[in-house]
Amino acid sequence: MQEEVRERAAPLVRLVQRHREPVVVQALRAATAATIAYVIALRLSPEALPLTAPLTALLVVQVTLYATLTNGIRRVNAVVAGVLVAIAFSLLVGLTWWSLALLIVASLGVGHLVRVDEYVPEVAISAMLVLGVTTVGDTAWARVVETLIGAFVGLGCNLLLPPPVWVEEAGESIEGLARRLRQLMLRIGEEASDRTPVEQAAARLHEARRLDHDIVRVDAALRQAEDSLRFNPRVREGLLHRVVLRTGLDTLEICTVVLRVLARTLTDLAKVREPEPLFPAGIGEVVERLLSEIADAVVSFAVLVTTSVSPNADAAEERLTAELRQAAATRDKLAQLLLEQLQHDARQWQLHGALLTEATRIIDELDTEHRSRRLLEELDRNSREQRDRMPRLNRLRERLGVQDELWRNRTGFGRRSS
Repeated sequence: MQEEVRERAAPLVRLVQRHREPVVVQALRAATAATIAYVIALRLSPEALPLTAPLTALLVVQVTLYATLTNGIRRVNAVVAGVLVAIAFSLLVGLTWWSLALLIVASLGVGHLVRVDEYVPEVAISAMLVLGVTTVGDTAWARVVETLIGAFVGLGCNLLLPPPVWVEEAGESIEGLARRLRQLMLRIGEEASDRTPVEQAAARLHEARRLDHDIVRVDAALRQAEDSLRFNPRVREGLLHRVVLRTGLDTLEICTVVLRVLARTLTDLAKVREPEPLFPAGIGEVVERLLSEIADAVVSFAVLVTTSVSPNADAAEERLTAELRQAAATRDKLAQLLLEQLQHDARQWQLHGALLTEATRIIDELDTEHRSRRLLEELDRNSREQRDRMPRLNRLRERLGVQDELWRNRTGFGRRSS
């Protein structure tokens, strides 16, 4: 009996354990906003079932606080426009297959007329959803009241109950990209120490090209995280978090491009050396070791940029520095071996030189000093943009004697520059 009770309660227990996850938080926020809007609408709307209010609140509360403040007006306009179109159709024709088609066309046209920009499709979505809960004979006034109630409740929930922060999910996406880079590097290194058919080398090149799709997905997750950090009162040092994650993804994107070029170099090398191995005896093993060490450094770099706790960040930085130092030593050893090989056989010296150049580029991109300079540049650029956007606030800061260095210390960057 007890086991049966535990099994039935297991989903609820897991939900409680996951109550801090952004998906759960967002679901609870949406349900809270919709419920509050419905309760208020029951008192203010003449309708018995004022479902338009919770529906509007549900649509509005789905955005981040930053999007609410910057795009909220357009989004609310889109929802209101869709509701008004739905009201007109419910009063005139109701819901049929042909009226649904006309509703979509009319909603998209109205969306362009009211200039809601990227939210034009939401006009049609709102109209269809509202028409589904609207019956012929409903008064337009009641629907407008319910829409305003839902819009204000949704905006209020986004202000009083800030949306969840998606930094952890963005960090997991960045680490996942780094691990996929590592796996591909390891496979390329293993094949470099043996005879590699051209078809196999070309397959690795296609895998490297497909990593571009992964970057697009990670970029989307990072943009969501960046929006969730902006204007969020629950987040301290939001600018620093955004810059660290964004520069980290930029570095991994550069490494992905260089890896694709490296795979192309090895494919060309396989064409000219077939049926022989890619490298002479002894050199292939060093190439494999070099790519393995660089692959480990890529993952350590991702862990570093996604780690917010200082002790863990220090450990990740030390590990990354040691791995890059070892990779640089292996690169130098490979360069010496290739130089000795050049004295006996100079046929592929261009491709060998390209391989060394590409490996060096990845090592340099992952270097901690390079990363620190990049962070400083990005923070300075963001600071200049902020001053340009808010000149009055900047003049007030100058009058109070607040300098850039003090601003950096308050963001936390002055305490830790790496």
